[in-house]
Amino acid sequence: MLHTQESAETQVNDRRQLRWFFLIAFVVLAAGYGLRDPWPADEPRFVLVAKQMFESGDWLFPHRGGELYPDKPPLYFWILAACYGVIGSWRWSFLLPSLLAGMSTLWLTMDLGRRLWNPRAGLWAAVAVLASLQFVYQFKRAQIDPTLVFFTTLSLYALCRHLLLGPHWRWFWIGCSAAGLGVISKGVGFLPLLALIPFALMSTRNWRGFADLGHGNAWRWSLGGALFLAAIALWLLPMLAVALTSGNAEHREYMNNILFTQTAGRYADPTGHHKPFWYFLEVIGLYWLPFSLAFFWLWRCWRQAWRERDARVWLLLAWALIVVLLFSGSSGKRDMYILPALPAVALAAAPFLQDISQRNGFRRALWVFVLLLGLLLAAPGLAALLSSPKFALALVADRGIGGEALWLWWLLVGIGTTMTLTALWLRPRGALQACGMALLLLWCSYGLVVHPVLDASSSARGLMQRTRILAGSNTEVGLVDWKEQNLLQAVGPTTEFGFRQPASVQLARATAWLRNSPEHRRLLVQRGDPGLACVEFKPPAALAVTRANRRDWWLLTEAAVARCPTAR
Repeated sequence: MLHTQESAETQVNDRRQLRWFFLIAFVVLAAGYGLRDPWPADEPRFVLVAKQMFESGDWLFPHRGGELYPDKPPLYFWILAACYGVIGSWRWSFLLPSLLAGMSTLWLTMDLGRRLWNPRAGLWAAVAVLASLQFVYQFKRAQIDPTLVFFTTLSLYALCRHLLLGPHWRWFWIGCSAAGLGVISKGVGFLPLLALIPFALMSTRNWRGFADLGHGNAWRWSLGGALFLAAIALWLLPMLAVALTSGNAEHREYMNNILFTQTAGRYADPTGHHKPFWYFLEVIGLYWLPFSLAFFWLWRCWRQAWRERDARVWLLLAWALIVVLLFSGSSGKRDMYILPALPAVALAAAPFLQDISQRNGFRRALWVFVLLLGLLLAAPGLAALLSSPKFALALVADRGIGGEALWLWWLLVGIGTTMTLTALWLRPRGALQACGMALLLLWCSYGLVVHPVLDASSSARGLMQRTRILAGSNTEVGLVDWKEQNLLQAVGPTTEFGFRQPASVQLARATAWLRNSPEHRRLLVQRGDPGLACVEFKPPAALAVTRANRRDWWLLTEAAVARCPTAR
């Protein structure tokens, strides 16, 4: 009877902890929601594509301005447009996919850990994911990667429900379908299916923990492959049908670009973000802090799990290693590429984290992390406040903020000092509490204070509003050498002259356009590009608008481009 009562109390306590965890997770991920517009580099591009898709009704061929945008498949843009259709405001909808994806990813991680081991292990796995700096930073942004991580986590969750907890063929089919949806959100959505490689190798060597899937299921395995392809076909088949039959050369170019250049071509010969082979070791070590601190103790646990042939641990770890090695093989690397592996690594660590969290060595390491994080945040603020005022003004002026935002330095000092004092007060034995409080303070301050304060300079909202005031309500503004945020947040009649074209080509087209109606047209340009050398940046022919996105923007009349050639 006593055992039953203790078990019931444990279950009630576990449910209470889960409720608190997901409440905190929501506060962390949602802090700042609706307080800013899309920020460069990627957010304005993705929102602009979704906006044009919604307004034009062309759901198969994404556009950026007047040009097709073949860099990414369209599912994420569909989701953005759907959120806007429900809410009716881009400012209040563009972060919603990431917020929903983040909460769902945490729930999937927790539930799989609960099923593989116990509720406490599931909670620890979700805590490890939420505590990682990279996870929260990426999921507070309107990137494709949070949506991709949701689909890869859902797919891996479903595959594990079948391979480790099954047999459960419906979950296997859901996993294959989710991987297909991941492909049409970002081409690497197939990654979870690579878990079938270590599964095949381990199951033939009698690893413990795999479900007895029986024999004679070839049609069930084949159906999974068919559902994977069917999910991709939701977009691919209509796109191919139109591209091959419309007679539109741009459609055919889009098809070739997204199917070949943006996949194998981009992997084999990337155009940017070149990093060394070991780059992702740095990402895991630094961007996955403070979870990555546990690796100093986890490797012994994982070694023991290897000796015991525990498939529940090593199927997840093996898949994560495949993901890291796959992206390490390309010279083009960005830190978020391996983010899909984070939930899997956290799940592989889940049964050991409770014990590791009680170790004095881990608590000391976590305490030092909080202490250093506080000092690193406070140091720039102190340097700005204690040095010459011109130094502090120059730092914020580079972003076009102005002296009224100097109190941001006080914010940094306050956050850093609070973290440091909290760590000193709780000492190493309270490192878990200090870390939780520090991360909660960090992300809430970032969302609730930094977002609204930096929005006018980091987005193009203030720039485009001031441009409209200077140009007049009925004047058409032409964009030259523009960025996606300029067209996204344009106010009033606006036109553009291509995005991928060099600035000199855009200017030549814009000059001809301006001369056709000089009284009712103006050009918005950024000063500094060599392609605009013919422009006279002097009043009254040109007016300085403002500084935003680390660029100086000018509004030009016909007189300012008098020496510029026109397009033939």
